[in-house]
Amino acid sequence: MTSTSPKQTRLTPISDVTAVSVSIPERTVSGREWVSRFPGSSSIADLDSSFGAAVASFIAALRTAGARVVVSATYRPSERAYLMHWAWKIKHKKVSPAKVPHRAGVDIEWDHQDDEASIAAASAMVDAYGMSSLKIAPALRSRHTERKAIDMTISWSLKELVIVDAFDAKVKIASLPRTGMNAELHTVGLSYGVIKFLRGAVDKPHWSSDGA
Repeated sequence: MTSTSPKQTRLTPISDVTAVSVSIPERTVSGREWVSRFPGSSSIADLDSSFGAAVASFIAALRTAGARVVVSATYRPSERAYLMHWAWKIKHKKVSPAKVPHRAGVDIEWDHQDDEASIAAASAMVDAYGMSSLKIAPALRSRHTERKAIDMTISWSLKELVIVDAFDAKVKIASLPRTGMNAELHTVGLSYGVIKFLRGAVDKPHWSSDGA
């Protein structure tokens, strides 16, 4: 009986030496021109449907009572939140421009190789975003990025604001201030599910689904 050995084949490794071209996006230094990128919204229609309905009802009640309501922001893309957050931090010297983490899709260069220039550029962005009076950095992830927050300026000149809450009860507000910072007005907002920012005056226009 004869046996045969399996046929062996010699394999020669081949290296692919084809050059591969990789495109690395060039970063653009920070400055006011970045504010127009990744635009946010001031439309109630861009809010979460449930929270948006609550906001619409609350604002309708305010305007019927004679209050003035100016909406400045609702939904905020996460890229815009990133730009706002770090611009504020750099302006207030909470972080070195060179140490700001990069975010994919946002090719901004915060470090101008000169501290004064870097801070000046960030300050210009803060001003253009309308954050000059803000006493806290906008969150990287917030109810704005979740479509569950609104920034609005509320005021009235009446000595007594008579507003109907979500339970159809008339609430008379004669206390000061006659603005969105009025504690009695916060209770009315709560009845609608629109809650004033819980951390006080550091973000006066901010209302959300849970006060965060």
